[in-house]
Amino acid sequence: MTARAPEILVADDWRDYRILDSGNGGKLEQVGPYRFVRPEPQALWAPALPARDWDSADAIFTGVGGEDDDGGRWRFNRELPQSWTLKWDDLSFLSRPTPFRHLAFFPEHSVHWRYARECLQAHRGAQPEVLNLFGYTGLASLACAKAGAKVTHVDASKKAIGFARDNQREAGLENAPIRWIADDALTFVKREIRRGRRYDGVILDPPKFGRGPDGETWRLEENLPELLDACQTLLRTDPNERASAKGFMIATVYAVRLSYLALAQTAQQMFSGGEWQTGEMALPHEGRDLLLPTAIFARWRG
Repeated sequence: MTARAPEILVADDWRDYRILDSGNGGKLEQVGPYRFVRPEPQALWAPALPARDWDSADAIFTGVGGEDDDGGRWRFNRELPQSWTLKWDDLSFLSRPTPFRHLAFFPEHSVHWRYARECLQAHRGAQPEVLNLFGYTGLASLACAKAGAKVTHVDASKKAIGFARDNQREAGLENAPIRWIADDALTFVKREIRRGRRYDGVILDPPKFGRGPDGETWRLEENLPELLDACQTLLRTDPNERASAKGFMIATVYAVRLSYLALAQTAQQMFSGGEWQTGEMALPHEGRDLLLPTAIFARWRG
């Protein structure tokens, strides 16, 4: 195993998304033509912009729970469309306000979309295959498909998969080889292992807690080690199995109480050889020398 010092991955490659300000437990964002205020528990500092800039946002989400609770409601200061088009790199997709304060994408993940593309572009031989677990609205799946991969996208929510298929049409990738599967991630992975399936890349973005379509329960601290071990089994790492095959794995975790060291050292127990990157993900501010921490990550490449 090749070890590296922890890193901060900064998603600074956006034109259609910006953090205009943050502080006092919130963030002010420009998302395409619209401005939003959403809770951000890690923004402990004071905001730089005056209150009028925050109060005049197009929509403001007010939370009703603690830092781990996405419950709350939107207050719209003007009528917004049901969705609107954004672009990252050469990929078009849709953003929309959801009942759980999200805007149907996570901008910090652009660092992983670019990394996955780099891994896929270095691939030689047969068409690479990627498994995207907890795939949500499908942007990682679409980024990989546009880079030439066959993708299996798994999410327990049929509604999220519907959003992902909307994004597939918006990106002009209707004919891309993507399998959309509504299933529990761990259940699906175990089934794929029994089938003898292998993938060249695995991407996972597990929630802290969730339920599968058949009532399966997901708890991050209990189930993540088993899932990482199963993902290692699924990865195609034998160079004799496919010419110049180098598998990759990307894991992102939003559990605030979990250190990146906990994620990294758990994942490293499951994988042998290869090169690791671990640390935090962050978003830059416009006109302010400040980074907003968002998640922890671990990435492996054979």
